[in-house]
Amino acid sequence: MYVIIVYDVDASRVSRINRFLKRYLLWVQNSVFEGDITETLLTELIERIKRMIQDKDSFIIYRFRTESYVNREIVGYDFDRNNNVI
Repeated sequence: MYVIIVYDVDASRVSRINRFLKRYLLWVQNSVFEGDITETLLTELIERIKRMIQDKDSFIIYRFRTESYVNREIVGYDFDRNNNVI
C-alpha cells in the first residue's frame, strides 16, 4: 500500500520523529513522509508512534492502494526524494 504521513509535534521532538519515520518512508517535505509500505510495517509504525506521541501531537495517515492513485503536483521547491540516507 502507499501512504502519506503528515505530522505536527513539539519542536523539541521533530528530529527524533523525522529519524524514526525515515526508517519506513521517504521524507518529501518538512513533516511529510510517503512511500510504499506493507500493512504489517504500517501497523508496527503506528504502534511505535503511539508510544512516542504526547498530548498535542498529531499524525495523519492517508492510505492508497498503490502510488498510481496519488496525483502528486509540486509547486515551488522540490525536495530531493532520492536523498533519504540516514
